[in-house]
Amino acid sequence: MHPALQGLMMIFVGVSGCVGYFYFSNIVLDKFIFPAKGEHAGRNINRANLVRPWLFLFPALIALGLYLAYPVIETFRLSLTDRSQGGAFVGADNYAALFNDPKFWEALRNNLLWLLVVPAMSTAFGLLAAQLTDRIKWGNIAKSLIFMPMAISFVGAAVIWKLVYDARPIDTNQIGILNAVYLALGGDEPQQWLSKPFWNNFFLMAVLIWIQTGFAMVILSAAIRGVPEETIEAAIIDGANPFQIFFKIKVPQIIGTIVVVWTTITITVLKVFDIVFAMTNGQWETQVLANYMYDKLFRAGDWGVGSAAAMIIMLLVMPILVWNVRNARKEM
Repeated sequence: MHPALQGLMMIFVGVSGCVGYFYFSNIVLDKFIFPAKGEHAGRNINRANLVRPWLFLFPALIALGLYLAYPVIETFRLSLTDRSQGGAFVGADNYAALFNDPKFWEALRNNLLWLLVVPAMSTAFGLLAAQLTDRIKWGNIAKSLIFMPMAISFVGAAVIWKLVYDARPIDTNQIGILNAVYLALGGDEPQQWLSKPFWNNFFLMAVLIWIQTGFAMVILSAAIRGVPEETIEAAIIDGANPFQIFFKIKVPQIIGTIVVVWTTITITVLKVFDIVFAMTNGQWETQVLANYMYDKLFRAGDWGVGSAAAMIIMLLVMPILVWNVRNARKEM
């Protein structure tokens, strides 16, 4: 079967199945389990209304259990076993091996560097774009162009930027924009940008910043438009200039949204894998935790250390998730 036809069929079956489930489950609930008739009609209606939300939640709970809760539990179990010993329980040995591996510390160090740079730069550029595009006539077109990278997969973006960093021999035309500009400015020879330790991490970060700036811009633009006009008008009457209005009036009123955008991008950074895998595969000191986990699990076949690395990533992400949820509940 043609893949496109197979995809359409799966969409049709999936949507039809969901609609059928919700329709017939409500019929069974109202007609057979708690029928709205007889002397207990009122009580049955109340009971049906109490059960009905769980009918809608049931598929999601099953999916979360199968694809989230169970994998977490199984990953934790595997992190305490050793494949070379037939899956024997080894306790914290895998974690000890993890902490004694220099590559793990390289990955952790790089992840921390990503955490310092990417959320800050993405949020700053997104905030700047949100402010500037609201002040020009063709702002909507500019927003569409800035947001467009969000529609590209991480691997697709990595391929695009790998061409930007491409290096050809000195006597041939450079298809890499960065090397073409470098030579035009008087550089002696094309540079292998992705193989320069430490600096190559920033070249990789540029890809994720390019993608996430559009996300930050859309959220922050909506927040800026929600700032009451009265406060801005009062600041103008008091003689505030545009910079003062932006930094002292608008930013303080949208600080909650800025923090949410920052933490959301932080979670993405902690899980970054595709960009590193497609561009350097962790070589030249660009290893990150997710790529390290992949190497251990699928290349080295060491499910114990690989699962331990996965648990470390989850532990790093969890505090940020909990903090985000708590803040969202406070706002509600």
